[in-house]
Amino acid sequence: MVRIDGGQSNNALIQVRNVEKLYHRGSETIRVLDGLNLDIEQGEFVAFMGPSGSGKTTLLNLLGGIDLPSSGSITVAGDEITHMSGPLLADWRARHVGFVFQLFNLIPVLTAFENIELPLLLTKLSAKERRQHVETALALVALTDRMDHYPRQLSGGQEQRVAIARAIVTDPTFLLCDEPTGDLDRASGNEIMDLLEELSSGHAKTILMVTHDPAAAKRAHTVLHLDKGVLVEAGQGGRQ
Repeated sequence: MVRIDGGQSNNALIQVRNVEKLYHRGSETIRVLDGLNLDIEQGEFVAFMGPSGSGKTTLLNLLGGIDLPSSGSITVAGDEITHMSGPLLADWRARHVGFVFQLFNLIPVLTAFENIELPLLLTKLSAKERRQHVETALALVALTDRMDHYPRQLSGGQEQRVAIARAIVTDPTFLLCDEPTGDLDRASGNEIMDLLEELSSGHAKTILMVTHDPAAAKRAHTVLHLDKGVLVEAGQGGRQ
């Protein structure tokens, strides 16, 4: 279930309460987010849409602990992250958030396996345990046969699947996807959306996705429209 009315959801994985985000440009104050409320339960797949500059990426950054709100609170899996210090927030992100970007952000001198392994190097896992985790992630994105390939040897769709494997290799609480199909052709984009749907429905992953693509948004469970700092429920996606 997804709620934007501020009502309490007993099962909410993510709770956003009265969040505002202000930016200051000289003497001008720009209100990007205006008193947002949002409850998202585990396993939900939510698409955020809206015009450029509407605050979609800002909201994703707040939910991922990359940025902090000007006021209000954000709680994820019982952790109120709004006032965490830098080191605590970095540790929280490493444990709870998987990021997927439009431009993949793979390191070109590393193989697919090595790119996926990167987040695990910050953990206490042994080399054998890291390999098991990476191989599991590669299998989920159907790229086991490409593990020794470099990004330049992969198609755009394959690069994004490597990026998704890197995002899920630590088994995060939720995924934040910022235009995950924005740099792909339609066929590759559909493959990525198939994968995200499977992660949500088959593996109970919570996915929050920003997109300008109505076809991608339809694959989500719920579509929310963000404009002038306010969320409005645009309707249901592909799941009935």
